Amino acid sequence: MGTLERLQKFLARAGVCSRRAAERLILAGDVAVNGRVVRELGTKVGPGDRVTVSGRAVESAPARKTYVLLHKPAGTLTTWSDPQGRPIVRDLVADLGLRLFPVGRLDYDAEGLLLLTDDGDLAFRLTHPRFQVRRTYLVQIAAPLTAAERSALETRVLLEDGPARAIEAAPLTARGGGGWWRVAVAEGRKRLVKRMLAAVGHPVHRLVRVELGGLPLGRLRAGERRLLDPREVAILRGATEAANPPGPFAGALEPPPV
Repeated sequence: MGTLERLQKFLARAGVCSRRAAERLILAGDVAVNGRVVRELGTKVGPGDRVTVSGRAVESAPARKTYVLLHKPAGTLTTWSDPQGRPIVRDLVADLGLRLFPVGRLDYDAEGLLLLTDDGDLAFRLTHPRFQVRRTYLVQIAAPLTAAERSALETRVLLEDGPARAIEAAPLTARGGGGWWRVAVAEGRKRLVKRMLAAVGHPVHRLVRVELGGLPLGRLRAGERRLLDPREVAILRGATEAANPPGPFAGALEPPPV
């Protein structure tokens, strides 16, 4: 029969959705294997099995994966559809004609590096907290962080969904009446960086993600995109296989245009 793999991974590799979303589909009874609805997350499938989601057949994963690095503009939703008709990231990659899904999220008013791919396995590893993949942001705040505030961020900040800490909270430059700071974290909780800074008394005026797992945003401007090359994909994979928690990004990161 060939190699068996977990149903969640099969759906992710086929580009249907992320592994987390696949788990929800399975538990909801939306997935069938060989005509039988399955709700067990441990279900395994192989090359000879017929998998359907909501009655639609799922083709096996394409041999070649696509990885798109997008500079998400502020005012764009990290979603594939919006009933209110607001700008969505799908609009920025629709001409590729591929079913890609975003790796993690950026808030509506946030901007910067967003990876889109049909590689569900890598997407899962980049977003799952156990893999401790670094995300570096440039944030603009009204006043500099004090030594005590920086220490708190890098040690432990208590939030409503549990404690959090930054890998790094370091000054970058000052411009436009505010201060730019580098803040890196190793998890992707919703609005995490904004909530951490608010907890120490510094609301964020602008937030730009500039690095993910060793891959910098580079010179892409808002709305621009490019395909990743095999070397860059290998960097991302390596970030999910590191034995130790990541440290601060070693490369240079510049403030975004005003």
